[in-house]
Amino acid sequence: MTPSVTELQVTAEDRRVAWLATAAVGLSLVDAAIPSPLPGVKPGLANIITLIVLTRYGWATAVWVSALRVLAGSLLLGYFLGPGFFLSLTGTALSLGTLGLAQHLPTRWFGPVSLSVLAAFAHIGGQLLLARLWLIPHDGVFLLTPLFATAALVFGTLNGLIAAKLLADTPATNSRP
Repeated sequence: MTPSVTELQVTAEDRRVAWLATAAVGLSLVDAAIPSPLPGVKPGLANIITLIVLTRYGWATAVWVSALRVLAGSLLLGYFLGPGFFLSLTGTALSLGTLGLAQHLPTRWFGPVSLSVLAAFAHIGGQLLLARLWLIPHDGVFLLTPLFATAALVFGTLNGLIAAKLLADTPATNSRP
């Protein structure tokens, strides 16, 4: 009996997702190298890639890129299936859910910057909620909300501005319809 071989066909879309996920993972590694005064306060540079992907290729592709980033980043940084992995996954899931809803808002008022800020608030909100439910079973964790919300506003705005600049400077190719 000969073993059967299944050959997978790699499409241009597969390659695009792989390259974009690689860029997002690279930015996650840069994020991890930046010293933080408080655990959980990071710039979220990979979210720049997510915003660009959402704008250029749609929500489903942004989900693929983000999921691959969380998985590969956690493996490379050594926290796969640890608390950091689940905090990242929860924040990413809520952020993507928010972006999925918010992308239908009028683009006149909701561009990359406002989408980035909404996603940053959803991300940190999800992380705080998971931390309260799982890691720190005390409502005192919510006393950190103003600090984290300020960080989300600042970094969400900066990342949105960077994404907007990159989107304006880079011609759209193979964009979603």
